[in-house]
Amino acid sequence: MTKQKRETLKKIDPRMEQIGAKIKQLRIDKGYTNYEHMAWDSGIGRMQYWRLEKGANFTISSLFKVLDMHGISLADFFEDFTEVHIKDV
Repeated sequence: MTKQKRETLKKIDPRMEQIGAKIKQLRIDKGYTNYEHMAWDSGIGRMQYWRLEKGANFTISSLFKVLDMHGISLADFFEDFTEVHIKDV
């Protein structure tokens, strides 16, 4: 794989990063300092939860698991998001 192709694969959509940051904040607000403990207690795979917090590619069903775990709706989760414009995605 060429260097340019690897860099393209590593580029994370800023909107996904924003979702990941919100998920991380929900965890911290619940008192978990470590994502692994949160994943263990919630029954979500450690790497799956890590991907969610990093904004890496994940499924909507994974997001639903986290929202259900926190007792938060989609509307509540996204209510304070700012619009991110994507030029190079």
